Parts: sequence; structure tokens; C-alpha cells
Amino acid sequence: MKCFYFSNGEEEESVGSWRKSRVSWARSLSVMETRRRELSETVEFEEFLAQRRANELRVFSLGALKWATRGFSRGLLVGEGGFGSVYRGVVEEMEVAIKQLNRNGEQGHKEWLNEVNLLGVVKHPNLVRLLGYCADDDERGIQRLLVYEFMPNKSLEHHLFPRPPSPILPLPTRFRIAHDAARGLAYLHEQMDFQLIFRDFKTSNILLDDNFNAKLSDFGLARQGPPQGSAYVSTAVVGTIGYAAPEYVQTGKLTAKSDVWSFGVVLYELITGRRALERNLPRNEQKLLDWVRPYVSDPRKFHHIVDPRLQGQYCIKSAHKLAILANKCLMKHPKSRPKMSEVVESLGTIINSTLPPDEEKDYNLSLQPEPSKQANSYLKKVCQLKDTASLRNKSIGRLDWKSWAPGIVRTTLS
Repeated sequence: MKCFYFSNGEEEESVGSWRKSRVSWARSLSVMETRRRELSETVEFEEFLAQRRANELRVFSLGALKWATRGFSRGLLVGEGGFGSVYRGVVEEMEVAIKQLNRNGEQGHKEWLNEVNLLGVVKHPNLVRLLGYCADDDERGIQRLLVYEFMPNKSLEHHLFPRPPSPILPLPTRFRIAHDAARGLAYLHEQMDFQLIFRDFKTSNILLDDNFNAKLSDFGLARQGPPQGSAYVSTAVVGTIGYAAPEYVQTGKLTAKSDVWSFGVVLYELITGRRALERNLPRNEQKLLDWVRPYVSDPRKFHHIVDPRLQGQYCIKSAHKLAILANKCLMKHPKSRPKMSEVVESLGTIINSTLPPDEEKDYNLSLQPEPSKQANSYLKKVCQLKDTASLRNKSIGRLDWKSWAPGIVRTTLS
């Protein structure tokens, strides 16, 4: 699913022609002013980053990267996105991922510049590592390339929505991937001397190493957070449909809580195994948050939304706790959403309460083979009995569903 600039065209079509022209003109002025302000802030921010950036990024020649990818062979292509193609290659006996940005338009150049500036500064175990870059010209025009550490297990999207079907991603592994991604966002939001808002958090931008540790990638749309004393940043609206926070889409007011909303959407994707937006499903099931709403509000129906490919290989109580956390991230008012550091803590609690003590610190997870139907049936019954026992009110001898029911996601996606 590609990212792009959002438009409010549907809203403008609903008004008369005279009002439409006035609204369009007013918005044009607003967008011009916003972009002027963004340019000024970007120049200052890039100067700030240039002063801080250590000279650790290598400058690669175009010839070396052509050699590493066998002339950008389609056989070494590992991914394609809105801004370019990614190839697998070898540089000085080291396996790397090489992103070749599109040469058409300035958006690709802006993304390249953003990644060089930002990933030259930020360093965290849950952020993909930028090794170097290339800015060169050849007979085909301007070339802008980025060289990253290679992530052999591709993206979370690749495993969660496989085409063709691949081994199932177990729920405990999904918890740990969410935990890693949350730590990456928490670092960007709260642990540096300046704040970064990721702005395009989704499953395709969560990469997995050979041990299924998760790292955030693709910082082309990342944006500096609001300056001290300001509540938000006014900016052109970019992102991916289904993941962008509604208040950001409607107003262009960007805060770190916009990333928190996107994280809540990804949590529901992890629970359900469904995309945030899927046009191939029946109309009432195309928007993930609309589809899960009635099931989340009724604990007796909750199991209907858990990814059926798991085939009972999960405890519903843990999956439900993840849904409660997702609901908090998806609160209508941004100020009501938790900070990412709080999300990290909540996910850690869920993981520690779900896994046996001897596995709590084991992050070297591997995909498990699909169990037999008989084993699945047995595990599901055991899990359901354990959950029922934990929900029983000992004082009155009946189920206390009120203590288990989550709040409903009362939001509307644009």
C-alpha cells in the first residue's frame, strides 16, 4: 500500500460552485503558507542535524552499487514502494539492501535527503541502520541511492499478509514484533533531544532480521515534532489510507499521537491478520476498524476476529489485552491516547504474563510448523477453560464479563 498526499476533494464536491471556488482558494493560500513555513523550518532543522551528524555514513560510487546489484537486476529486487525499488546486494563481502529512488519528480529527492539527514543521526536497535548513500549522475540522469543493513526476513507485511501463503506468524512472535516497533517509536518521540514523528507507520515499514527482531524503516516522510510551546505542527497531509490519524487528515495538525493512532491500527492487523483497508472484501468488512467494532464490544464474539490461520494456537485473554491496548491508541481525542513509552510498558506486561518465565527474554524466535487439527482442537479447549476460570467471580460463582469487556472503538476513518 503506497503513501501519497491526501486530498479533501470529496468534501469540496458537496458544496455549491461559488462556495467551492472560495474554499479551494482559501485552502490554496493555506497550503502555500504551510509549505513556506515547512521550508523555513526544514532549512533550520537540516543545519541542526548537519552540526550533530557524525561522519559515519559512507559515500558509495554509482559504479560500486551497480556492481553490487548486477546492474540493478530484477532478479535481486526485494521490494518496491512509492519512492523507489530495493535490491539485495553485496558490498565488500557484506550483504546490504540498496534503495534506488525514483528519478521522476522531487519527492524522491526529498525522501532521500530526509533519510540521509535523519538516519545519520538516530541510532537505536529498533531502527534500521543506514550504512551510506550515493548521489551521482549517469547517462540516464540524476541517481539517488541509499545503502542499508540487510533484513533477511523482509517486512511484517510480507509475513502477516503472505502471497502465496507462507508459515504462520505465531501470536507470541507478533507480540514481540509490536514491542520492538513500539520501542522504536518511543525513541523517536521521547528519547532524543529533538522529537521525530514517523508519519507513515505501517506493516510494510517494519522490517525483520534473521531472529525476527523488528526495526522501523523508511524515514522519508518523518517530520520534526512541534517546537517547545506548540501543541502541533501544521503540515501538508501525507501518509497511507487506513493508517493516518483522522484528526491529522482533516486538519493537517500533526502530533506524535498521530503515530500512536497508526500503531493502534497495526495492533488490530496483528490480531486479525487483515489489512487496515482491503477492497476485495465485502463492503461492510473493507475497513478493519469498522469490521472489528461489534466483536470487540462483546467478549463472547471476540474470538471471531482473531486471525483464523492461528487455528487455536493462542490464549484469547492475551489477544484481548492487545485489543484493549489498541483501543487506547485509537481514542478519538489525541490527548487521550497513551505515549509510546506507556505502550511499550503495556506490551511488556502482556508478553511477560503470556510466556513462561524461561522464555521471557528469548527474542530468538522462529516460525513454528503448522500443528495437526487434533492438537489445535485440544490446545484451543485448554486455553478457553483457563480463560473461563480466570474470569470467574469466586464470590458469587458466575462469570463477571464486565471486568473483561473493552471499550468500543468510536472513531471514523477518512
